[in-house]
Amino acid sequence: MPVFGNIIKGLIDFKGFISSEVNPVEAQEEVLKSLLNQAKDTAFGKHYKFEEILKSENIEKTFSGSIPYFDYNKINDEWWHRYDSEEENVTWPGLPKFFALSSGTTGKKSKRIPITDDMLDAIKQAGIRQVTALSNFDFEADLFEKDIMMLGSSTNLKENQNYLEGEISGISTKNIPFWFKGYYKPGEDISKIDDWEARIQAIAENAKNWDIGAISGIPTWIELMIKKVIEYHKLNNIHEIWPNFQVYTSGGVAFRTYEKSFNDLLGHPITVIDTYFASEGFIASQTRPETDAMQLLVDNGIYFEFVPFEAQYIQQDGSLVENAPSISLKDVELNQEYVLIISTVSGAWRYEIGDTIEFTDVERAEIKITGRTKFFLNTVGSQLSVNKMDDAMQQLEDEFSTKITEYTVCAKRAEDGEFYHFWYIGVDEELDSEKISEAIDNYLKEGNKNYKVARSKALKGLKVKLIPTSVFYDWSGANKKKGGQVKLEKVMNEEKFNEFSKFVKSR
Repeated sequence: MPVFGNIIKGLIDFKGFISSEVNPVEAQEEVLKSLLNQAKDTAFGKHYKFEEILKSENIEKTFSGSIPYFDYNKINDEWWHRYDSEEENVTWPGLPKFFALSSGTTGKKSKRIPITDDMLDAIKQAGIRQVTALSNFDFEADLFEKDIMMLGSSTNLKENQNYLEGEISGISTKNIPFWFKGYYKPGEDISKIDDWEARIQAIAENAKNWDIGAISGIPTWIELMIKKVIEYHKLNNIHEIWPNFQVYTSGGVAFRTYEKSFNDLLGHPITVIDTYFASEGFIASQTRPETDAMQLLVDNGIYFEFVPFEAQYIQQDGSLVENAPSISLKDVELNQEYVLIISTVSGAWRYEIGDTIEFTDVERAEIKITGRTKFFLNTVGSQLSVNKMDDAMQQLEDEFSTKITEYTVCAKRAEDGEFYHFWYIGVDEELDSEKISEAIDNYLKEGNKNYKVARSKALKGLKVKLIPTSVFYDWSGANKKKGGQVKLEKVMNEEKFNEFSKFVKSR
């Protein structure tokens, strides 16, 4: 009888019962006031006159009208670089102990995001809330006595001056509560292994010693880890070695493009719970089984703003134009994509995180991630978001009975001087690239009027090449971006795409 599991489940159910529902709009107003109050005496707060903003009749409007948008380069060049000389109270009180190295999809140099004690507390609170929300999913008590696999980046953080650096998953895992360490797998020793291949090899070798009930991580790398375990132990599916695996907590990217290939690794259905955990903070998580949408953490150290995701507001590099209009949570609408802007307890202010979202339930503040601003393909007016391209890939899966998890596309001129969309698509079956090209083209014409107009004018057509899915992972590894928080590029600029094409030819 799972005595300890029953105790934990009882505590979760009780906490879920007594937790009061927050009003998202009111919570956000309080978060903004709190952020401004805490940071008013920092260099940033004094420069932008936070005390005067706090005295205004409409704090939200004054705040958005007084402070410009910041992407990483802008806030780092103007403010965060001052941490390098150990200056305190720059954009947040005190001095951060950690920096999250963002191994995102673009840029050759890792971003260094300050992680304050307040942010670590917010992440811990988000984790506790996520566990509490499990009461809504009606799991059996024995789940809470099983091991939990958290596959992120290495917890072997690097010293840089007086700071520790690593990916956010490594930093947060490094700071997990002591009582959780007995459940946490693959454990501290394996988690410190820097080399991705060596780490999943160690996981495979030790897999039979663990009773995994839940797994957490980015789908790309979780799939590869599970495949490694299956291959090493010569299994048919992962449930032959982890029969009690019941819950997968996905994060970083939309799970739907991985669903078909992921399910092929299972012996029976599991519960998938989506989360939104970025280098800049824990933003949202799924809290109920009726939907795969995620609820924004509206009262946990992050203030949200939203810019309508429209072509006139997006520059070529994916950043916002200076006068792009923003709105607060009380003014958002359904069926509208937004660029997400955050201000946080780590001293990020009106920060362009680079993601686009759409609300599925305004009253509950529930969202889904729809793409990346840098992956907005608008050359010659096609206005394609990742969401539309993911939809096209799912259409291909159904039409051609295949599995597609990775792809990348670039808009550029061909040798004939005309613009084309050049696609690389990862498939592991023999398919006809011409038929694939035609199917993508037809689907996008039906689903996006701007694309249809572009195809009748400046966009000549599509050029599709089908390559093994493993090439995308090898490319990531060749760029020292394998595992952890890494998200593979869906849209590349011409320079990066040409590099990728050379890499493909070399395989």
